[in-house]
Amino acid sequence: MENPMQFPSPQTFHTLPWEHIQPFYDALLDRQLTTGSIAPWLAGWTRLRELLHERRARLRVATVQDTTDPRAEAALQDYLEHIYPNAQKCDHALTQKLLASGLQPPGMELPLKRMRVDAELFREENLPLQTAEQQINIRFNKIVAAQTVEWDGQETTITRLAPHYQAASRQTRHQMWQRVDAREKQDRAAINDLWTQVLELRLQQAENAGFPGDYRAYRWQTLKRFDYTPQDCRRFHAAIEKVVVPAAGRIYEKYRQRWGVDSIRPWDLDLYQQTYPVASDDLTPFRDAAELAQRGSAIFHRLDPVLGSYFDTLRRENLLDLENRKGKGPGAFCTTYEASRRPFIFMNAAGQARDVNTLLHESGHAFHAFETFHLPYYHQRWPSMEFAEVASTAMELLASPYLTRDHGGFYTPAQAARARTRHLEKLLLFWPYMAVVDAFQHWVYENPRAARHPANCDTAWAEQWDRFLPWVDWSGLEDSKTLGWHRKRHIHRAPFYYIEYGLAQLGAVQIWGNAQRDQAAAVAAYRRALALGGTVSTPELYAAAGGQFAFDANTLQQAVDLIEHTLATLAN
Repeated sequence: MENPMQFPSPQTFHTLPWEHIQPFYDALLDRQLTTGSIAPWLAGWTRLRELLHERRARLRVATVQDTTDPRAEAALQDYLEHIYPNAQKCDHALTQKLLASGLQPPGMELPLKRMRVDAELFREENLPLQTAEQQINIRFNKIVAAQTVEWDGQETTITRLAPHYQAASRQTRHQMWQRVDAREKQDRAAINDLWTQVLELRLQQAENAGFPGDYRAYRWQTLKRFDYTPQDCRRFHAAIEKVVVPAAGRIYEKYRQRWGVDSIRPWDLDLYQQTYPVASDDLTPFRDAAELAQRGSAIFHRLDPVLGSYFDTLRRENLLDLENRKGKGPGAFCTTYEASRRPFIFMNAAGQARDVNTLLHESGHAFHAFETFHLPYYHQRWPSMEFAEVASTAMELLASPYLTRDHGGFYTPAQAARARTRHLEKLLLFWPYMAVVDAFQHWVYENPRAARHPANCDTAWAEQWDRFLPWVDWSGLEDSKTLGWHRKRHIHRAPFYYIEYGLAQLGAVQIWGNAQRDQAAAVAAYRRALALGGTVSTPELYAAAGGQFAFDANTLQQAVDLIEHTLATLAN
């Protein structure tokens, strides 16, 4: 392995069948590992993993950019069926080879710990089950992407309806809400069917890996949650119930009094995320995706020149897909094209203030990727998701001083105050909603027999909703309330991946608190923590960024106090 391996370009690799990829794995498997050969060997494995990761990421992006494109879907399915399982088997063999060598290159301590877990969990019989699960995710995306309603004589996506919903009268919102609710219920049977299929696939994977009847324990290991337990999640839920639910009640009561209504009804809440009160005035911060990107660039340059240059790279190289359109997959995400050392941002902007926050959020993920590309080995670049979401959520808050147009941003000072108020209110209201989602998932996998029946899931969702969000009046609409678990994509596509947002938000608010005292120092600490990638533990990453990884009511109370104090200041 003295001479580095020669790999094709990402463009060429994208077209290779498995028969042309396997020789690269074979060459790595044949090499002897010594203290002198380990670094170039890891470099070769890194390049191979980068090329495979980028190929899969580009195929996935193509399927969500146009969910109606059969060629894109066929290409991803071909990869999942013919390349993904073979690569998984070969990566497992390389992992075993590295672990058996006893070698531990600098900076690989934590990655090696993760690799040991992967080696212990690997079962070849799970590979087709994982492929089947991903294929169900594709079908789920297609169902959601096809959900449109007719309004004012035009067919529109639910995302595109949202700006009109925000500006409408309460009576008109009620009519819009009913139309959306009816459209979502048309897919109830189809989504329930996918749910029963995917749940069986997950339970079978856990059983195959030695966790019969305990998918949660299996998933905990696959997610590499070394630093906390399900009991810690329960503790966090209890802290939210004690500290945040009353604060959320104060926000809902403020809006109820402002509107002069008897109670907060579902159509008084954001159409996209039915926990946030609709805006009392319609902020339209940008006209189109080009302006969104332009003003976003100005904000990032004011925050930090390096971050600004990162974002400009995304603009220049067409690595942003921002606007909503018919047939485009739902949601927002940032992925990475590892071999090209580039992130890619996908979202569904419709001209609303929340789109600004989404761009800031996903850009935080992109900046995280840019900061980790310097790490020599692929396995070092992946932090825990609990910290990956700190990178994104903290960016929403760190950028807040630069939202006004005099900084190149989106708003007048008065508009910026309203936008920041709504953002901070949403932070408070998010924690209870996050607790609903996470507690629901704990129920599912603690009670898998019951969860096989979607009607039981309906009931369990409603129970958690009433526990953490009692302030919303669903009387007469109880059946619609139970459908909330259908709307939360993570439950279907990324099991147990949601508490990360709540924990990360707590870390992000701590970083933002530091920025109140010294913005430059807080941003510098934030970037230093991002650059550590996955080389240190989650608590160490939080500490490097200036925060504390915590689940307790006292830490949460400090964050709530800071948010409520800032809200009071913005109101004056």
